[in-house]
Amino acid sequence: MNGDGIGDLAGIRSHLEYLHDLGVDAIWLSPWYPSPMADAGYDVADYRDIDPVFGTLAEAEALIAEAHAVGIRTIVDIVPNHTSTAHVWFAEALAGGPMRDRFYFRAGRDGRPPNNWESIFGGPAWTQVADDQWYLHLFDSGQPDLNWDHPAVRAEFDDILRFWFDRGVDGIRIDSAAMVAKDPALPDFDPLMPPDPHPWIDREALHELYRGWRRIADSYHPSRALIGEVWLPDPQRFVRYLRPDELHTAFNFDFLGCPWDAKALRRCIDETLTTHAAVGAPATWVLSNHDVTRHVTRYGRTDTGFSHDLRQARHQLPTDLALGTRRARAAALLTLALPGSVYVYQGEELGLPEVEDIAAADRQDPIFLRSAGTDPGRDGCRVPLPWSGSAPPYGFGGTGWLPQPDDWAERTVATQIADDQSMLNLYRRALRLRRALPGLGDGPSEWQDSADDVLAFDRPHGFTCVVNLSARPVAVPAGTVLIASTPIIDGVLPPDAAVWVSTAL
Repeated sequence: MNGDGIGDLAGIRSHLEYLHDLGVDAIWLSPWYPSPMADAGYDVADYRDIDPVFGTLAEAEALIAEAHAVGIRTIVDIVPNHTSTAHVWFAEALAGGPMRDRFYFRAGRDGRPPNNWESIFGGPAWTQVADDQWYLHLFDSGQPDLNWDHPAVRAEFDDILRFWFDRGVDGIRIDSAAMVAKDPALPDFDPLMPPDPHPWIDREALHELYRGWRRIADSYHPSRALIGEVWLPDPQRFVRYLRPDELHTAFNFDFLGCPWDAKALRRCIDETLTTHAAVGAPATWVLSNHDVTRHVTRYGRTDTGFSHDLRQARHQLPTDLALGTRRARAAALLTLALPGSVYVYQGEELGLPEVEDIAAADRQDPIFLRSAGTDPGRDGCRVPLPWSGSAPPYGFGGTGWLPQPDDWAERTVATQIADDQSMLNLYRRALRLRRALPGLGDGPSEWQDSADDVLAFDRPHGFTCVVNLSARPVAVPAGTVLIASTPIIDGVLPPDAAVWVSTAL
């Protein structure tokens, strides 16, 4: 908004009408706190203030209030696994003394780190300080891990939650929620030791922690929500975080990483609904986020899935963007027809692809920097949105913090609003229907008999969704076509397309 090329609170406030017209119920904001920005704000220096580059605490409170006025709730990002090296606690810890107990400082082993843990961003998970001790950082060296066995750490974050709930925040998104507690012995990592090979993931102590947070949220209002970023491959362990007295929801990364394959999607959907029902939690559906390759790009490749381990290998694989866009349109209707809640990542509604040709000098992700450029990292899905105009910065305001492509003029909001068949208008219509139709949102879902490469399911009140993942057209069911990802001609649904049909109209 102020022309510095970095999104800020004033900019969000100026686009609340856009968000309202899109049809969203809530906005999730990535960390807005004071930070050196070693990891796009996930290295927090002060959890009770706003970084000046984004605005002020008063502006944050105004945003929360103005969003409420148009029916939009606000979710803020809390990062409990680590702080920034610029946090006052860590500055005092570097000087020695009892503050070090709030982090993981350890002596090395013969000049080497205390154990063999590797950073998720690449390289060792330990950095040595002036007095020869080492501190743990599962992410960047600018993000020292907190010791959650220390009562002061627990008390601090209880107070942080109350601070933001007191300011009207409706939900808390918990970053790296399954990684916060560690085995206090800090043993070497042995990947061959089942069933708990990671001494820093899914520790039992986390469940009592989140029960305490749930009590805090419930003390404000039953609608206050806790949302976990929980990366766990085992769905049974995943949903333990969603028991009635723990988190309300968690992002469905199994669905996000699922390839464009009917059998794989059906298995994922069935498993999601079954496991969530067992704990009485709503399912969530996610196609993209700030950590993964945008699905327009993924769906245009021969390998359409996603995993962090294979990001480097898949980077710059040949991509058919026309094919990826067709599939992304169909995936939008599939996702919005399923029971539960849906998260739409910024720019997804514009059909933005991954930007894969960012110059090395412009990249900012610590994954890229710590891997000496061998891993492209996540910058490609974080490029600023194109609002209007025919050239960068497309109405964003100043040169973007990451460079925008020169060929995004047809993807701007202004262009797409004027195009009835655009991705933006597809999302707008689908979200409007999702809100209006009584059979969508929470509730039952039942598969129809269909060909192996076709997903067809019924929702209440005569609603049917059909997604054609085959190489041939299929017949559209009898009824009124509510919306389709591509024009329906002669009653057939083309390949890589989806349609919603009602028999009640």
